[in-house]
Amino acid sequence: YINQQLYTSSSREAARLFQSDPEAFHIYHRGFSQQVGRWPENPVHRIIRYLRRRPASLVVADFGCGDCKIASSVRNKVHCFDLVPLSPLVTVCDMAEVPLAAESVDIAVFCLALMGTNLQEILEEANRVLKPGGTLMVAEVASRFEDIRAFMNAMAQLGFKSISK
Repeated sequence: YINQQLYTSSSREAARLFQSDPEAFHIYHRGFSQQVGRWPENPVHRIIRYLRRRPASLVVADFGCGDCKIASSVRNKVHCFDLVPLSPLVTVCDMAEVPLAAESVDIAVFCLALMGTNLQEILEEANRVLKPGGTLMVAEVASRFEDIRAFMNAMAQLGFKSISK
């Protein structure tokens, strides 16, 4: 039920939902953690391996960070954003309006966090905070998209170039 709410409402509506009922986020995250625990590989581990091979000087924005696994696993400065603070490292905000200056991060990450009906706004926000030549990393289950090719085309229209998929 909570998943359905997140996929069929805007990020602003999701923020209001969890502000009015913070326990709903904890229930959602517990279920999410149990589900991911059954997968052959958690994509956050792949992102962590990638970041560990990159210079520690690169600044990362983790959109929908959950329990801040990335921030606690790498030497980089990681800005952690989510709707509810599961960790003191989390800045609570709408993913379409993060409190970062334009062109202030080297890598923006969405790891199983592309939710809401306003994905274009959210991805435009990632583009706003990324430095020119920065990297956007998206890890998402294929079933999240009706048409992956259409998603990739939309990303290109936002100015992103696909390096690998």
